[in-house]
Amino acid sequence: MSLTADWYRSFAVRQARGKSRSYERLAHFVAQETRLLHLLDELPEPKRQPNLLFGATRYLGGPTRSTAEFHDWLLWHWDEVSEVMLARRTQTNEPGRCAALLPLLASLPQPLALLEVGASAGLCLYPDRYRYRYNGRTIGDPRSAVLLECATDGGVPIPERPPTVVWRAGLDLNPLDIADDDVLRWLNALIWPEHEHRRARLKAAARIARADPPHLVKGDLLTDLAGLAAQAPADATLVVFHSAVLTYIRDESQREAFAETVASLPGHWISNEDVKVFPRHAVPVAQPDDGPEPGVVALDGRAVALSGPHGETLRWL
Repeated sequence: MSLTADWYRSFAVRQARGKSRSYERLAHFVAQETRLLHLLDELPEPKRQPNLLFGATRYLGGPTRSTAEFHDWLLWHWDEVSEVMLARRTQTNEPGRCAALLPLLASLPQPLALLEVGASAGLCLYPDRYRYRYNGRTIGDPRSAVLLECATDGGVPIPERPPTVVWRAGLDLNPLDIADDDVLRWLNALIWPEHEHRRARLKAAARIARADPPHLVKGDLLTDLAGLAAQAPADATLVVFHSAVLTYIRDESQREAFAETVASLPGHWISNEDVKVFPRHAVPVAQPDDGPEPGVVALDGRAVALSGPHGETLRWL
C-alpha cells in the first residue's frame, strides 16, 4: 500500500467525510486505483495532495461527482492536470476563518496592525469589513456583503463590534493578486463542490479586497517575517496570525523556529492550526474517530478554542 494511497484514504475519512460527499468518494476511489496512484507518485511529494488534484481538475473543467467520469477524464487530460498541479499551490483563501479569530482580535488593545502568514490573496486580512452571525447574534458592518456564520459553544466571548484595523499586510511564498480574474478562478476551483455558500462569499470578499488591495509581500516565514513586522505602525498592536498554513511545513524544527521568531516580536500571535502542528497545544477533548479534526486556536502559544475547518464552529476551552 503506497503512502499516496494512505494520504487519499485519510483525506476521505479525516477531512471530506461529512463535508463533501463527492470528494470523500473520489478520494477513496483514487486510493485504490493503481494507475492513478502511479501517475501521482511521479509528482514531487508535496504536489500529490488530494485538494490540489481535485482543485486542478475543477479549474480545468473536469468532472468531480462521478468516479467513472473523473477516472476517464483524468487519464485523458493528465498532462494538463499535472502541469497545473506543478505550477500551483492549495492556497485556499477562506474568509470564513475570520469568525474563529474575531473574538481574540477584538479582545486585544486597539487599533490593530494585522500581519498574516500564508496570506494567499489576503482575504482574511479584512475581519473589520465583514459581518458575523454567532448563534443568531449579528455584529459587524450591516452593509457588508460578506456574512460569516459561526455556531459557538463553551462561552465564546463574542465581541460587541469588530476590531479596528489601521494596517494590514500579508507574507506568502506565492502571494496572489485578487485583481487577477484567473486567481479568482483558481481560488474558486479550490472550494469543494457542495460548498456554494463559500463560493458566494469568496466573490463578495474579493470585491472588498479589490476595492482596497492588501499589502502582500513575497517571502519566507522564517527569514522575512521580522522585516515585514518592522513596517507596522508603532502606535498599533501588532498581531501575527495564520490559519491552516503551518500544516504544510512537515519539518517540526522549522515550525518551532517560526514559533520562536513570532515570540520575539512585539505584539501578539494568533494561530489556528491542526493539533499536530504544535503538539504542545494539548486540548482536553476527545478527537473524533472520523470526520474533520478541529483546528486549535491559540493566543501567544496558549490554546483557547477549537474551530471548524472553515470557521463554521468555535468551541471555547
